[in-house]
Amino acid sequence: MFKVNIFRLLVSVIICQLAGAIGSIFTSSSLESWYLLLEKPAFNPPSWVFFPVWTTLYTLMGISLYLIWEKGLQQREVKVGVFLFGLQLGLNILWSLLFFGLRAPYYALLEILVLWLAILLTAIQFWKVSKTASVLLIPYILWVSFAALLNYQIWVLNT
Repeated sequence: MFKVNIFRLLVSVIICQLAGAIGSIFTSSSLESWYLLLEKPAFNPPSWVFFPVWTTLYTLMGISLYLIWEKGLQQREVKVGVFLFGLQLGLNILWSLLFFGLRAPYYALLEILVLWLAILLTAIQFWKVSKTASVLLIPYILWVSFAALLNYQIWVLNT
């Protein structure tokens, strides 16, 4: 029977949600001004879509991190996975800073490609430890793929 360590699960999800909250600090400063004035592609989702999507993704990411953490931080494969996870989470925050905080879609585009690679490497490493943890990252990498395309189109349309 699978026993859930509620403390670790909550810490894992809260860490991810905090990353989202930090990113939203940069986002909120530009949403009502700069972002509204940008030309966007036809497939740009309405603004209300982003909050529930990211909240769900950060929750899935937290559960994924929890599943890896439960395997024991003393294992090398787990340590590498947690390091990669932390790296991609930091890159996730950095994208918000670049795109919304600095209003630099070009640099955000370059950064999101690195973020995408970091998510992929994290998922590959997680697969070695927990297939479920790896699969939980699929919606995230799919959304970031879409976000990269959206970022690219915004950059092209506004240069």
